[in-house]
Amino acid sequence: MPNLAGGRFGRLAWLWLSVLVLVVDQATKLYFNNALTMYQQIVVIPDYFSWTLAYNTGAAFSFLADGAGWQRWLFALIAVVVSAVLVVWLKRLGRHETWLAVALALVLGGAIGNLYDRIVLGHVVDFILVHWQNRHYFPAFNVADSAITVGAIMLALDMFKSKKSEEPVHD
Repeated sequence: MPNLAGGRFGRLAWLWLSVLVLVVDQATKLYFNNALTMYQQIVVIPDYFSWTLAYNTGAAFSFLADGAGWQRWLFALIAVVVSAVLVVWLKRLGRHETWLAVALALVLGGAIGNLYDRIVLGHVVDFILVHWQNRHYFPAFNVADSAITVGAIMLALDMFKSKKSEEPVHD
């Protein structure tokens, strides 16, 4: 087991979490890609949650999905740059910054999961569908998107925590 408190690799030992996110993401995408036909819905919790298969050639919420194909490479380039920045950031973290390390590792694993889809398949495989009754649908998403979202929320919470701890104490 890697020394998560620092050691020779510093906070890069948290990359095991990124790899776990990547493996779970790719395994679930492969499963649902083979188990479902496009837009087939399997209701898990009536009126709230279903499995479905959808392909996204754009970014979050299908942003630029109707592009002529150039967006695939733009989003791939952005994911590569962001991933490199996250690895450097992770490497430079101090021993006490575990929360931040977990957040960065989650975002990194999700980014690489969706990057793989984009480069190899030409689209991102989505299969989780949250909805209210059968009228209001949240865009379909996947494990990588979930990891990115949780990591981003953790980063935001860390910013608030950091700002609060930097304030001088007034007696």
